[in-house]
Amino acid sequence: MLDVAALRDALALELPHYMVPTAFVQLKALPLTPNGKLDRKALPAPEGEAFVRRMYEAPVGEIEQMLASIWSELLKIEKVGRHDNFFELGGHSLLATQVISKLRKALELELPLRAMFESPTVEALAAHAAGEQAQPLELLPIVAVSRQEALALSFAQERLWFLDQFEGQSAIYNIPVSLRLQGTLDTQALQRTLNELVRRHESLRTTFDSLDGFRGN
Repeated sequence: MLDVAALRDALALELPHYMVPTAFVQLKALPLTPNGKLDRKALPAPEGEAFVRRMYEAPVGEIEQMLASIWSELLKIEKVGRHDNFFELGGHSLLATQVISKLRKALELELPLRAMFESPTVEALAAHAAGEQAQPLELLPIVAVSRQEALALSFAQERLWFLDQFEGQSAIYNIPVSLRLQGTLDTQALQRTLNELVRRHESLRTTFDSLDGFRGN
């Protein structure tokens, strides 16, 4: 029987963490195409025994239990112990951001994404969340401001404005969409729909003008 934990630990001594495989599947032979190349589509999907599973110990405390539940949901694993490693169970950076997001909503705490990599077990991350490094989440209220004066651009808007000034007029950020409609088109209903969309969504009515050589909207 392949010792997945031992194999992963040995590779971790030689490779950076992002190059260490999450799962290991033992095969008698690699499936090949008629051309003699690896048939990737014929490779079996990793199952439970392909991942590292530490000796199970039930989560302790509210935060550990919450984390175990979140990991179980995201990783599609029935039971997660307090010593299980998120990345050894098949987690990756995109799923890690979801863990942080769910914790933010549940506990109103702001944890940096690096906390998932520095404290990848349920026990360690729970201790991190309960420690001094976790910052209380302070959400500022969204307040409507006057539209009588120019508004400052967001960082994303400012970046695109700069690129547009640098490159000139370009359709590179346009997203073309083609729709095929069947039946009789009610042009008046379509016009009312488009008007309502523009009325409802301010971003569709936003323009960007240069003010004294600078930008505003």
